[in-house]
Amino acid sequence: MSTPMLHRYQRVAAAAVVVACLVATRSGGAQTVPDSCAITTKERIVAIGDVHGAYDRFVAILRAAGLVDGRERWSGGRTVLVQTGDMVDRGADSRRALDLLRRLERDAPRAGGRVHALLGNHEVMRLLGDLRDVSQEEYAAFRGGTSEETRDRVYEKVSATAASQAKAAGQTFDDTAYRRRFLQETPLGAIEMLIEFGPNGDYGRWLRTHDTMVKINEIVFVHGGINPAVSMLGCNAINEKVRAELTAATTAADPNALSNSETGPLWYRGLATEPEATLAPELEMILQRLGAKTIVIGHTVSSGGTIATRFGGRVVQIDTGMLNGKFYPKGRSSALEIDGDKLTAIYEDHRDAIPTTPEGSKSALRN
Repeated sequence: MSTPMLHRYQRVAAAAVVVACLVATRSGGAQTVPDSCAITTKERIVAIGDVHGAYDRFVAILRAAGLVDGRERWSGGRTVLVQTGDMVDRGADSRRALDLLRRLERDAPRAGGRVHALLGNHEVMRLLGDLRDVSQEEYAAFRGGTSEETRDRVYEKVSATAASQAKAAGQTFDDTAYRRRFLQETPLGAIEMLIEFGPNGDYGRWLRTHDTMVKINEIVFVHGGINPAVSMLGCNAINEKVRAELTAATTAADPNALSNSETGPLWYRGLATEPEATLAPELEMILQRLGAKTIVIGHTVSSGGTIATRFGGRVVQIDTGMLNGKFYPKGRSSALEIDGDKLTAIYEDHRDAIPTTPEGSKSALRN
């Protein structure tokens, strides 16, 4: 994250606090899990990777996996659904996708199922006020009848502070130019979005209760991946540290924070990109430290738009570029089904068995 961009969004985020009282907050409604790092189940597990606002594709793959009915209500029975983060940014309908995930999280336990909605790096970016990948449609989803008034009130506070700072520095303050830039950088809906994802906002409170990783039947699910150094922390400590960072005022400006670091669990790409021969010994150590046999990751789009395995099935990549279009031209929606020792790649129009032997570790071959 560049320093100017970081300062830009910290400035807007700070201004949003001024009008936070204008937005009513509701209970996050998140479910509680006794120990997210020691879950065992005999039920089917379904994992879905990055959605990025692709609401229609998200619904389509949920239906293909038998998790929602025609009215988008939970129909998965006792299935365990894991969504590995990055519901937001880039696509148009991330708010609708988040709302659906929240509803499924709430409703699944009534049927004996469960939903684990994990944090991705883009959720954390949103929580920390980094809006560099937010689409215009995402802003518009938070726009309301009082958005112009709200933005004007924030501008009054921000510009007054800027004018005071300019005066103290002996500089001229150009209100016209400053306002023009502010309006360009703050589309209608942006203030409301920042408030909603802030510490006291509806989405912000909900997301801050969630885990970075879960372990189910010795399978770790995490957005980016786990590198050797981070694995020494262990699953519970990773969850606790990221959760603590998301409540700390200094995290956004700290590139070494676990939630921001390129080697942290939300950003690390090594399990998807490093040569297998080079990383294999370290992967053994990572799995041993985590008490796991497999790691399922999103974050890095697999080639060919298929769910892929590496290291003889010990790493499974489930980000297949669901958003498609200009961001992921060959992308499609997918889900990983785990039923005992059987792994299946679910796509909207077919299913493929996933080989887990070294010879079959390139991908679930059908394109």
